[in-house]
Amino acid sequence: MRILNQRTMRSRNRSGQALVEFMFVGFILLFMLFGMIDFCRAISTRQILINLSREGANEAARGNGDTVDATISNAVAAVISGASPLNINANGRVIISAVFNSNGTYRITNQVSEGSTITASSKIGVLNATGTGAAGGGVVMPFLSTTSNAIPQSNQTAYVAEVFYTFQAATPLGNAVVGTIMHGFTVTNQLYDVAYF
Repeated sequence: MRILNQRTMRSRNRSGQALVEFMFVGFILLFMLFGMIDFCRAISTRQILINLSREGANEAARGNGDTVDATISNAVAAVISGASPLNINANGRVIISAVFNSNGTYRITNQVSEGSTITASSKIGVLNATGTGAAGGGVVMPFLSTTSNAIPQSNQTAYVAEVFYTFQAATPLGNAVVGTIMHGFTVTNQLYDVAYF
């Protein structure tokens, strides 16, 4: 009888220890699962933004409209309508700009912005009230050059599509995990992509 009681006590002690170990391991696995779900969603959202910006700039460059403003407006509308499963009207913004090279001076001649009320302004420049491009005439575009290989060439126009989107995590730990991995160690949920044509 005494041997049976000792075996029962040892069995209970072991099952308690296994429960505590499983709790620690289970918590770590659950944390990793939540992070993986939102990380995969963020990568998918980022890929959609890349495709949207490329399609927007391409659509604007092909010229589907009677005027430059109509062409850019049609391209913005095409980007917003093709953004499924993302909701640009609620969580994003699309900005398409026409940048003209006037003998080495780059200026924004047209710019259309649509989407939600998120605070997103163009990172290449803003069309001012006089229509002369960004303040001071400066346009920030990484591919521009003063050499003979400048893009766009002299007296040509390049179209720039920028897409902003506020990513919303589906799991409680998603913002911290995705923000840390996707943006270094800065936790942010605003994704951005740009394309030039």
